[in-house]
Amino acid sequence: MAAVTYPAAGREFAHQRTVFIVMAALFALAPLVVYPVFLMKLMCFALFACAFNLLIGYVGLLSFGHAMFFGMASYASAHSAKVWGFTPELAILFGTLVATALGFIAGSLAIRRSGIYFAMVTLALAQMAYFYCLQAPFTGGEDGIQAVPRGRLFGVIDLASAWSMYLLVLAVFLGGFLLISRIVHSPFGQVLKAIRENEARAISLGYDVERYKLLAFVLSAALAGLAGATKALVFQLASLTDVHWTMSGEVVLMTLLGGLGTVFGPVVGAAIIIMMEGYLAQLGAWVTVVQGAIFVACVLAFRRGIIGEIAHWLKKPL
Repeated sequence: MAAVTYPAAGREFAHQRTVFIVMAALFALAPLVVYPVFLMKLMCFALFACAFNLLIGYVGLLSFGHAMFFGMASYASAHSAKVWGFTPELAILFGTLVATALGFIAGSLAIRRSGIYFAMVTLALAQMAYFYCLQAPFTGGEDGIQAVPRGRLFGVIDLASAWSMYLLVLAVFLGGFLLISRIVHSPFGQVLKAIRENEARAISLGYDVERYKLLAFVLSAALAGLAGATKALVFQLASLTDVHWTMSGEVVLMTLLGGLGTVFGPVVGAAIIIMMEGYLAQLGAWVTVVQGAIFVACVLAFRRGIIGEIAHWLKKPL
């Protein structure tokens, strides 16, 4: 029997591969003209948004509690590096594993519900995590965990150098992005899309929908944790801001602004939000108001998100 080929799918992958190469090249060259710490923050939040998009964009599950995974991984990474003396790679791995375990526990409870009830369960669990971090002795309360040592990567590379740290963050971001892209385009990812489009039909076809949802939730939590653990080393700080409910709202905003269910949309959305926070900082409390106004304008002008609209105009998936 002759092999079946899918030229459209091949062209889609080739197009997205080209966009990925351009994005990777931009991030690799950007430190020559942009402050590296700003770019590292952008990549951490871009990975966080991509992880969140895996859940809402491809499964249709809206979580209001993803700050729990981002923040708890940040605390775990910071504590293990500062108190236990973990090397950077082990600290990041430990933070990611903590987020993965929390994702399994939270997901096992949350996926029993759907719609707004699912969102409220995740929000309630995230608030529990926030108050735990506020009271737990190892978190430092409102002061957080400060002066986290970056250490030496594999015992050799000194991450005190901004360039060394930047290369690590770039590798983590690109690796996480490629993993998400692979998940989305795998048979597993196609099942997730089927669940998003018509869950009842997916069940009728024999798929264990709850198991697929739980696995997607855990993967999303793990990748969000990877972003949080890396961010703790970049800023040498883990604070309550990382686990606060506003962080969950911020990642929702990033994803919707860039383009829900698109591969590159969350990266663009994160870049816009982080840049707005940086350039509008002098406005103080009005930053939130300005962000809200810009968000409303973008939603009215770009119903599919910025990248979603561009992909629609080009007739090519992004």
